[in-house]
Amino acid sequence: MPVHSVTPRSSTEITHYDLDTDVLVVGYGCAGAAAAFEAARTGARVLVLDRAGGPGGSSAMSGGEIYLGGGTPIQTACGFDDTPADMAAYLGAALGPGADTAKIADYCEHSVEHFHWLVDRGVPFKPSLWDAPAWVPPTDDGLMWLGENSWPFTEIARPAPRGHRPTANDFGGRLLMQCLTAATESAGVTTLFDTAATALILAGDGTVTGVVARQYGRELTIRVRRGCVLTTGGFVDNDEMLAAHAPLLLGHTKVSAGTDDGSGIRMAQAAGAAVRHMATGQVGISLIPGLAARGILVNDKGQRFVNEDTYPGRIGQAALFTQGMRVWVVVDEEAFEAVPEEQRWGVQPTHMADTADELGAAMDLPPGALAATLHRYNEFAAAGTDPDRHKAARWLRPLRTPLAAIDVRAGIRPPAEAGDRRGTGASVFTLGGLHTDAHGRVLDIDGAAMPGLFAAGRAAVNLHGQGYISGTSLGDGTFFGRRAGVAAAQG
Repeated sequence: MPVHSVTPRSSTEITHYDLDTDVLVVGYGCAGAAAAFEAARTGARVLVLDRAGGPGGSSAMSGGEIYLGGGTPIQTACGFDDTPADMAAYLGAALGPGADTAKIADYCEHSVEHFHWLVDRGVPFKPSLWDAPAWVPPTDDGLMWLGENSWPFTEIARPAPRGHRPTANDFGGRLLMQCLTAATESAGVTTLFDTAATALILAGDGTVTGVVARQYGRELTIRVRRGCVLTTGGFVDNDEMLAAHAPLLLGHTKVSAGTDDGSGIRMAQAAGAAVRHMATGQVGISLIPGLAARGILVNDKGQRFVNEDTYPGRIGQAALFTQGMRVWVVVDEEAFEAVPEEQRWGVQPTHMADTADELGAAMDLPPGALAATLHRYNEFAAAGTDPDRHKAARWLRPLRTPLAAIDVRAGIRPPAEAGDRRGTGASVFTLGGLHTDAHGRVLDIDGAAMPGLFAAGRAAVNLHGQGYISGTSLGDGTFFGRRAGVAAAQG
């Protein structure tokens, strides 16, 4: 995408405003919808603009998981007794170095309330559990594990599943956004599509008093009387920003609606905003979690490098950031057939052999490396323990010849489309963004709140450090989007 100037405009230069509103929300994904709804509920006039032709953004394309816990009705119905303290302990560890523990504690303490807020907006959740590793369960079950029952987290917090899924088969993001946009529209919010914000308008004291935008090649000026909320997403679609901040994310499949160009982040930076964790990102690895859990994951040295039953996004980060995506899933026939065909998403082995040595040679691994790793793993599996990687006993079973390997760089696509092409095996998005406080106020480089400017969703950093867990984008975005909307309406 072309990079345009985002230098702020002085309010003294603006002689005419095309539109006037109390609160302006820039971006109409889940964070923008939540911010707009809460701002409108205070009685403020709210305008939402989005560069796309309608609402949804990356939120509508997502699996729909929302990370909630602390004792929600869905958890209770499925027989789990969770607490905000256990939830916070897990997230503090899983979201990695740099995670904001104060915001995590806040989020967890109010998680049950946030669940009810979503339900009140019409988001449905079925009180049933999908009890196996998965990116997206092939059912409409309303609860799923997201690594809470895997090592090392089992030693940090009492496990409880917290992935809450709207009642939809397959991906639930579209249903979530349908519910949120219906609620927002019913609150009286005005919308303006095919309109891209290009710069902030600042008063002499630095207060954000408006936004400059473009619609069909025409410049618009929008007067903002109380607050502007940036919910424009991350910057995975901006290769210049990736090269400057997160070069390891370059060259991979981008997880976005195609509009995560960092424009909101850049506009705020140009006005003096601080940013955090710009080098961080999430990695969706092209593997079937059910196959990985039943087999072993090895690198190009034939060595295991992570417990295969953990949250697959954690596997993805380890694969990209420590192994350069040179990763294979090794299974036997029983492990492969244990995953129903429809749940394999068309994935087929890329290498097959009668012995571990032959398979290792086909994978171009060091001689004897795979056989040694497999022998050690099988001994541990027979004993029901995994001292090397701490995979749960449920998934431990000796792997027997013949064997197969799946190169994750082959990707996930129907066999007829795969041919002999090989990509990187990674699908990525950014986690870094604007530094905000617990109410969504954007902070400058001195840590002071910038008057009139707020942010939420992937344009901001709230919970995340270097790690990521599915559902924290939608959970974080809607929760802190609500906060930002209320604060912006208060001016």
